[in-house]
Amino acid sequence: MAGGLQSPRKAKFEEEEEEDEAPCITWDGTVDRHGCPATRASTGKWPAGIIILLNQGLATLAFFGVGVNLVLFLTRVLQQDNAKAANTVSKWTGTVYIFSLVGAFLSDSYWGRYKTCAIFQLIFALGLASLSLSSYLFLLEPRGCGSQELPCSRHSGFQEAMFYMSIYMIALGYGGYQPNIATFGADQFDEEHPEEGHSKVSFFSYFYLVLNLGSLVSNTVLGYYENLGMWAFGFWASAGSALAALILFLAGTPRYRHFKPNGNPFARFCQVIVAAVKKCRAPISRSQELYEAEAEEKSGCNSRKILHTNGFKFLDRAAYINPRDLADRRLGQVDPWHLCPVTQVEEVKCILRLFPIWLCTIIYSVVFTQMASLFVEQGAAMKNTVRGFQIPPASMSTFDILSVACFIFLYRRVLDPFVRRIMKKGLTELQRMGIGLAIAVAAMLSAGFVECYRLKHARTDCPHCEGSSSVSIFWQAPQYMLIGASEVFMYVGQLEFFNAQAPDALKSFGSALCMTSMSLGNFVSSLMVTVVMRFSTNHHMPGWIPGNLNKGHLDRFFFLLAGLTTVDLAIYVIYARLYKSSKMEGRGGDSSQHSSNNVV
Repeated sequence: MAGGLQSPRKAKFEEEEEEDEAPCITWDGTVDRHGCPATRASTGKWPAGIIILLNQGLATLAFFGVGVNLVLFLTRVLQQDNAKAANTVSKWTGTVYIFSLVGAFLSDSYWGRYKTCAIFQLIFALGLASLSLSSYLFLLEPRGCGSQELPCSRHSGFQEAMFYMSIYMIALGYGGYQPNIATFGADQFDEEHPEEGHSKVSFFSYFYLVLNLGSLVSNTVLGYYENLGMWAFGFWASAGSALAALILFLAGTPRYRHFKPNGNPFARFCQVIVAAVKKCRAPISRSQELYEAEAEEKSGCNSRKILHTNGFKFLDRAAYINPRDLADRRLGQVDPWHLCPVTQVEEVKCILRLFPIWLCTIIYSVVFTQMASLFVEQGAAMKNTVRGFQIPPASMSTFDILSVACFIFLYRRVLDPFVRRIMKKGLTELQRMGIGLAIAVAAMLSAGFVECYRLKHARTDCPHCEGSSSVSIFWQAPQYMLIGASEVFMYVGQLEFFNAQAPDALKSFGSALCMTSMSLGNFVSSLMVTVVMRFSTNHHMPGWIPGNLNKGHLDRFFFLLAGLTTVDLAIYVIYARLYKSSKMEGRGGDSSQHSSNNVV
């Protein structure tokens, strides 16, 4: 989101308010479903935004109806041990987010965000239906198995293959859909319009809030029934929710605004690199001597011009006009592999500037993924009955969701206005991400101390039987609430930051960067568990994370993550202070710069 609206744009807004003769069209270049310029009155804004938020809530309910208890399904139904189950969940979750790059590429390049969302939601619903059917027919044998008391029998290779095919269809569908729906929702608000620009900033907070509220039903209602062994019911409910989300999304078609796809971004990226290498001996020119395409020459018709910046000067050679380029231009034949416009060069610079920040978010995702794996296994080894009522370990993530809802409200209504009164401006996205990392350190320390306390009161002869620990599962509440608070600062800030800083032609890619950091975080978590188990297992100790957690040292793993996150925070602060935002030229002719770049 451009930081601050300039006077020409404000004047344009005032003039528009006085005009009643013709329908006002958007200023950001969006079109309606017929390809005509989108009108402000009949498309987009909150009517379209609310449809997308409801769609996101239903899809999230469906996804977490599977994901939140998947680690227990693997241990109770497929008979995997704790470490293997945690690794399987981490790899699957990581694959979900890897597929986000596939969806972002197809969206930005060829299909557009609407078509991409519709197709991947269909795949998502089919995957859930396949999982529900295969679980009911093959996996839940004998009938009623899969609860804490009655594990299921062994399964054939074909039956397990059906299971894995189904969950990876779910990964493909949800992964391809997720980054595009966030960006598609933001597309419904014209960021160059004062009122809609403000709504666009609010949309990301509501988007993340709805995402968490959607998972609330999964973590409580569906989680409760699945913990009792009613897996088929939980999976069919998820499939129904995914189908309802798809129908709702299609019903809003007449209201949506669209950006046209801009072609293959990888080709544009490579063109800059190749052109710069070809002219490696060329002098570095002043910005006014560099080439900028005329409007009719631009490959991305929706892209605003990005103003020249001084970083990565080597790439400026791609826009340097040599005698050959002058001759080609006179003939109207510009070779994109020899001469690139400044905006295209700046697109590459934008991605390169984002890369170190993106790397620093991976360790946070390692922390976040523990909620779906080791936090659940830790809770399963604690006392989880209250007056005869059994609390599903996965449902403890309800504290995370409630924490997200509370902190979004506190940030928007209390903290942000307070900071603006004191500092004359609000916290930037980078500052909020740094705060999120700091809170994540506290969350891992809390989890480690709880595990130390649990081990003092644990029975070592029974891994998960009732009474194996006298420590109540509610001791986990602080670590879940701290994770929730960190999400508000990290993931909401991350969504806003990457969407704002990504070039117009790569907006879905910007959202995919958020999900890809989650993906790599899951893979790194899986690798860490494997390495830790290898080096901590010996004749005297079954490792830090054995099948019976009472004989292990899960606390050491949590403290290790706290230490790594502290180091990551220090590196992040350095890179965030060095980060420089790109300057965009608005369609009204004014230039704007994205939010401030300093963390402290």
